[in-house]
Amino acid sequence: MSASAPPPSKRSSSSALAGTGIAGLDAILGGGLPASRLYLLDGSPGTGKTTLALQFLLAGFARGERGLYVTLSESREELTEVATSHGWTLDGIDIFELPAEDTEAMREGYTLFHPGEVELQEVIDRVFGAVEQSGARLVVLDSLSEMRLLARDPLRFRRQILALKHFFASRNCTVFLLDDKTAPEGDLQLHSLAHGVIQLEHIALEYGAERRRLQVLKLRGRRFLGGFHDFRIRTGGLAVYPRIQRTEPTGEPRGRSLPSGSPELDTLLGGGLPSGTSILITGPAGTGKSVLATQYACAAATRGERVRFYLFDERLGTFALRSQGLGMDVHDLIADGSMSLCQVEPTEWSPGEFAHNVVRAVEEDGVQMVIIDSINGYMQSMPEERLLPVQVHELLSYLASRGVTTVLTLVQRGIFGSPVDEAADVSYLADTVVLLRYFEVSGAVRQAISVVKKRSGDHERTIRECRVGHGGLHVGEPLHEFQGVLTGVPHYVGDKGPLMRGTSSP
Repeated sequence: MSASAPPPSKRSSSSALAGTGIAGLDAILGGGLPASRLYLLDGSPGTGKTTLALQFLLAGFARGERGLYVTLSESREELTEVATSHGWTLDGIDIFELPAEDTEAMREGYTLFHPGEVELQEVIDRVFGAVEQSGARLVVLDSLSEMRLLARDPLRFRRQILALKHFFASRNCTVFLLDDKTAPEGDLQLHSLAHGVIQLEHIALEYGAERRRLQVLKLRGRRFLGGFHDFRIRTGGLAVYPRIQRTEPTGEPRGRSLPSGSPELDTLLGGGLPSGTSILITGPAGTGKSVLATQYACAAATRGERVRFYLFDERLGTFALRSQGLGMDVHDLIADGSMSLCQVEPTEWSPGEFAHNVVRAVEEDGVQMVIIDSINGYMQSMPEERLLPVQVHELLSYLASRGVTTVLTLVQRGIFGSPVDEAADVSYLADTVVLLRYFEVSGAVRQAISVVKKRSGDHERTIRECRVGHGGLHVGEPLHEFQGVLTGVPHYVGDKGPLMRGTSSP
């Protein structure tokens, strides 16, 4: 450890910020933590407190600030193992651990004082000495549960924390106090004493990988992004995914009509799909929703726009084979970078991580069209997230503000579906809703398409027959001989011959 000590009197500027070394967390904090203050990092065992604290010290070391890790519960070897698992070295970080033999010695021969009083004071004095010897400006104290056990009395514990706070403040130290929720329920002493509080949570799901999230409960004198934010512990440390914020429009103006490659479909939509808006394609399984989404993606990529396709239901290989079989060979578009595919594994991604991936695709890769196939797969892969529709709404609002066009697919229940069920829950999210459905003619099953909603302008209110074929989804002329449209199962009473010109009757 360094023998030099900094002057204890002069306080650093209150405007100085100490970065945590975690880009997502610094974004939530508005740039970092105000320096020369004491912070509480609260969370049960296994939530990532030690990893976050080490990242904080390593980030300071990279800036030229000396760091000290005071461990009362873990050994130097255990900390080194944690660092090694992330590919880090702690060579630039001072580590102070309370020797086990000193703990045993403190337990012997007390006659005048209560053992807890002597033990705790001895620990505090050793911590003070370690900080003075190190000359560190960034300090981590792990963990307060050990000090709480030594204090035994809540009042005495509070006084010792106040003593620590005043000592660190006099030396301009930025401090993380780690606590593992061993305090009695409802005890908020540490919350009141700390300048800021960051809480980490570990959520075990019934199936699949666990989820982690954090929340900034308090940060005096600064604005921060409230609420829960998902994070993941990866090799290299914590990756934090800030919740999406509403932003001022920065993309191209909305409303430019985007062709689909089908003139009849563009006519049905009143001229085409407006850029910078969202379209929901819904209908029973097998009606051509994914085909139509792929058709929009290929048309955009062919125009030179960047497209990101998120597949929740279909495997990458199956998607490529189906597209190639329909004459929509996406290989060349993927090869030149116009289109990229992302297979989302169920139970692996949290909603925050997914949204972060979309935001990064837009801001870093310049993606102009996002395809989510399907909303069902998205929601079913994250069944314990109760507010997914709200999170999807935030994502769509962000994409619209950036001028990004979004195509969503939604599978209705059953073969013939119902326009109620899931569609009623999420149709409000989209600017345009296209409904695909089956209908029967002379004992043969056929498919129809209609536009039931368009916020950005007028649209055709007819029903047209459609059929999946070479090149994508083919749309026929308007069909006026329908009854029972509002029941969700329209009945065709017109011509029994071939309905789409140039095609044979199925």
